[in-house]
Amino acid sequence: MRSRWMILFAALLLVAALGACKKSEETQQSASETTDTAAAQSASQTDTMTATTTGSTGGTVSNMSGDDKEFVTKAAIGGMAEVQMGQLAASKATSADVKAFGQRMVTDHSKANDELKSFATTKGLALPTDLDDEHKDAMQKLSTLTGKDFDKAYVDDMVKDHEKDVAEFQKQSTSASDADLKAWAGKTLPTLQQHLQMIKDIQSKMK
Repeated sequence: MRSRWMILFAALLLVAALGACKKSEETQQSASETTDTAAAQSASQTDTMTATTTGSTGGTVSNMSGDDKEFVTKAAIGGMAEVQMGQLAASKATSADVKAFGQRMVTDHSKANDELKSFATTKGLALPTDLDDEHKDAMQKLSTLTGKDFDKAYVDDMVKDHEKDVAEFQKQSTSASDADLKAWAGKTLPTLQQHLQMIKDIQSKMK
């Protein structure tokens, strides 16, 4: 009789032990799932923060292509150079036509530069604030010249620059990936074409 009670007691202890082990496993599994969920949520939040901040400038994310960004940068530098050289021509040129053209460059390119700055802000792009070495060298060369030598050098530079500008703006007005940039290039192109014709006419008078 005593043996039966001992066997029954042992069986109860075994059942209790098995139940405790199962409960422990369930608790560990639940804790593991909670940890995995928290890690996944943290990773998702990190990815979201990265997506909203990577490549941003001035608080705006830019989706422009590399070619479009390069064009905008070159246009900004070229526009600054046209204004600075125009100011130089307006004050140093001996020819009335060259002086007038220089002032026209200051007026038209200052307007275009302002438009480009506004455009760049909406696209999250930081424009250069100084000339590159090529344009600095050209400015330095012009500043050392006087009289007809200055007039000729300035006019020759303007013909060369505007031929290049017209070609680049014409290409961008049809092939730019960004629709707004394409529209701005197309809007600005006629003014550049007019500048090119004007400076070529002045050049032809000087020969």
